[in-house]
Amino acid sequence: MIIGNLKSNYAADEAILRSWPLRWGFWAAIAVALIAPQFMSGYQLYLTTQATVYLIALVGLNILTGYTGLVSLGHGAMVGVGAYTTAVLANTYGMPVFVTIPAAMLMTVAVGLLFGLPSLRIKGLYLTIATISASFIIVFVLETWESVTNGDSGITIPPANIFGIEIVSDQQKFYFILPFAIAAILFGQNLFRTRVGRAFIAIRDGELSAEIIGVNLMKYKLYSFAIASALAGLSGALFSYMFLAITPTLFELPISIQLLAALVIGGVASTLGPIFGAAFIVMVPEIVKGVLGLLSGGDMSWAEYTAPASTLVYGMLIIGFMLFESQGLVAIWRRFWRFVNLWPFRP
Repeated sequence: MIIGNLKSNYAADEAILRSWPLRWGFWAAIAVALIAPQFMSGYQLYLTTQATVYLIALVGLNILTGYTGLVSLGHGAMVGVGAYTTAVLANTYGMPVFVTIPAAMLMTVAVGLLFGLPSLRIKGLYLTIATISASFIIVFVLETWESVTNGDSGITIPPANIFGIEIVSDQQKFYFILPFAIAAILFGQNLFRTRVGRAFIAIRDGELSAEIIGVNLMKYKLYSFAIASALAGLSGALFSYMFLAITPTLFELPISIQLLAALVIGGVASTLGPIFGAAFIVMVPEIVKGVLGLLSGGDMSWAEYTAPASTLVYGMLIIGFMLFESQGLVAIWRRFWRFVNLWPFRP
């Protein structure tokens, strides 16, 4: 039974993984992530890779919404900015991965800061509506700027090439994307040990109080939008290299709703929340697909209802978690491990 964590020096007290279960759990998770793809089917690996891409976007949304308190329904469109920046640079100009990914992040930061400016004057519901408007504007530009984006026809992207190796197979794509996801998680965890991260939390807990103690609201809100947008751009770039073809419809409002739903259900303002949320956002359509298939007796006419049914399920789950488990799946996870740590002394 764990009854405490002795810290004998400052380095131990400041460590991200402060106890041996966390350290062993982290390295065990890395080992599973490296080994499990060897035993997965192609479709399972595809879903896992997709969840890994969404995880990066969710880490950014968690920083913006979970820790800074700025609710955004335009995050999916920001992923689209990163995806299209990568696609245009790779397809039209033949730029390598080492150029397209940083460029996608920078472009998304620029767009994110532009649409983040309203947060300096408005908040709450009005800010949410402003981010929805930003989503519509971005998707409209992607659909109508045909000379660059190819409109509704979309863009195909050549496979990522790293030191002469083309990233084509499902396994290659997963191992290509995994390090970015791990880096995003560690960045998100470490950010809130810094002055910037603490300022984000102060703004979320009370803007007036934060301003009184010296937090520059304008600067730190834009910082939050910039960081969240950079991670959305990274997710979009990897999204392009995963699917190798993108269209504007992939980044419309429903994907932003799905990302927000995944964060709420996974657990806002927590490191594990985006991980649970990423798994959730991928598994819900699969579960809905399976249920509809069983109810229809194998009739394929049900397939067109999968997306609307998934959106309905997202909405119901958000309401359910807000009513009965506002801290999301991560709270259930923590309660389970608290029970394990205290067993058999807990009644």
